[in-house]
Amino acid sequence: MDELDSALVRLLQEDGRRSNRDLARELGIAPSTCLERVRSLRARGILLGFRAEVDLPSLGRSLEAMIAVRVRPPSRQAIEEFRSFVERMPEVVSVFVLTGADDFLIHVAVRDTDHLHSVVLDELTKRPELADVRTSVIYSHMSRKVVAPA
Repeated sequence: MDELDSALVRLLQEDGRRSNRDLARELGIAPSTCLERVRSLRARGILLGFRAEVDLPSLGRSLEAMIAVRVRPPSRQAIEEFRSFVERMPEVVSVFVLTGADDFLIHVAVRDTDHLHSVVLDELTKRPELADVRTSVIYSHMSRKVVAPA
């Protein structure tokens, strides 16, 4: 990636709805050059897509939590089956597969503590590979909107 690619990635992370014409004007390049660069960034897998950021409480999901999970046996099959299961859960925002004491860190967004309790006890603990689960309620979090190349 050169400086122009980096600038495009930064601008699109700040606002993915910016028009090609606006991007080109800000960078001082022709709109056709800008369009080709954005297409190249997508083709190379640098830009994966564009999403709308939502306010979770507005969707009725005002409580967020991180759920640390350990599965047994520690096999590829158990890990993949559990991951596939949690990825289908509507409460799951993101899933991290880890090394160390825990195998997964699952970010969920739910209505309230009763809903969280149900997710943990009625959904997760039914899984035969679940060996341990710990839940932490999130008071607040920050998510970096723009990540610069290393």
